[in-house]
Amino acid sequence: MADFLDVIGQPNNAGEHTDHVSAGNISRDEIAISVDHISKVYKLYDRNRDRLKEALHIGKNIHCRQHYALDDVSFDVYKGETVGIIGTNGSGKSTILKIITGVLSPTAGNLNISGRISALLELGAGFNMEFTGIENIYLNGTMLGFSEKEIDDKLESILEFADIGDFVYQKVKTYSSGMFVRLAFAVAINIDPEILIVDEALSVGDVFFQNKCYRKFEDFKKQGKTILFVSHDLGSISKYCDRVILLEKGHKIGEGEPKEIIDMYKKVLVGQLDQISNTNKSSAASSGEKWKDSMQLNPNVDEYGSGLAEFEDYCAYDNSGTITNTIIKGEEFTVKVKIRFFERLQDPIFALSFKNMQGTEITGTNTMFEKITTGTPEAGDVYTVTFTQNMSLQGGEYLISLGCVGYREGNFTVYHRLYDVFNLTVISSKNTTGFYDMNSIVNVQKEE
Repeated sequence: MADFLDVIGQPNNAGEHTDHVSAGNISRDEIAISVDHISKVYKLYDRNRDRLKEALHIGKNIHCRQHYALDDVSFDVYKGETVGIIGTNGSGKSTILKIITGVLSPTAGNLNISGRISALLELGAGFNMEFTGIENIYLNGTMLGFSEKEIDDKLESILEFADIGDFVYQKVKTYSSGMFVRLAFAVAINIDPEILIVDEALSVGDVFFQNKCYRKFEDFKKQGKTILFVSHDLGSISKYCDRVILLEKGHKIGEGEPKEIIDMYKKVLVGQLDQISNTNKSSAASSGEKWKDSMQLNPNVDEYGSGLAEFEDYCAYDNSGTITNTIIKGEEFTVKVKIRFFERLQDPIFALSFKNMQGTEITGTNTMFEKITTGTPEAGDVYTVTFTQNMSLQGGEYLISLGCVGYREGNFTVYHRLYDVFNLTVISSKNTTGFYDMNSIVNVQKEE
């Protein structure tokens, strides 16, 4: 469906309803979901008695503040599209999904839905905890407008997909979170919806079940179904979505192709969205800020050393020069450090290493391995070192460690070491087996 999308990629007026129909080729009949200037406002009370007074319509001095969970948000989702919604916590992602599915009513604006919706929102939504799994299957199916006979016809495929065995005959309040999400997703995806809405629920299932769900996503896409997908897994957003919507503090601030909107999201995460030019962004000297001030750092970093040298500053930046904790797999990126020396040292060694979240060291290098002569810094000297490479690690989370070591009077000495000082999130649309991608070129030919 990408041929009719007008990719924006820059923050736009949240109140403007962006037109994605080029040259009038797409009619309103091809819109599955139309969100038109939707707002959701909550009243926040300083005192519980003020809430009670307003409910009872008594008193005049009632103090409350208005909180806009959504503020004048508009977008369309076309039939057959997979659209992702991303944003920081509290941006309004779950709120907009609940309005679309009818769980919440908007304070203002209009919503139009064309097609039968099946939704998998937060764990437990739509399930009666006192009912068995089987009873909940029929309850949910009935709520979606299916007859008992139609649910009977779909029951076998639901049970096969959920794969929770005889637990389906037990009350769901006895289920583990994994079993619960298996059954909930099996019901949502096997009742033949025209529109599927999923909100983060897949993060609960095991890796094999998640893989099964994503294969089902691909089947849905091939069948021309519409999917609205909220996730913090930017790799999945990049791989499966035709278009992405970025929300921040209740406003829509971007809409377009996945890579472009993910790049915007990376800037939101480090507070750099308003910076128009990336020129010299890797160096914050002009503003007096340190590079690390734009990074998400480990508040419990493990550091030690002799005190003869110190890492004063450090960061990672992507191939556009943006300081970030998020790197796209396959793209070039740089880790940059600044070290101050407090004594004359001979040939210090600068090191960089990557660990996975389980603490296993995956890869790394240092100036000795790279056969780089670092010279003899004097007391007061400041060195800047950059490690530039292509990102070949699989999508996921990694921890970065930095080191400055050397030999002093014949003894190996750690001058300064920072373990797990910051994380890097690798976004991937293609993962292979193991820790890194061999980037193999594969050719398949049929013999004549």
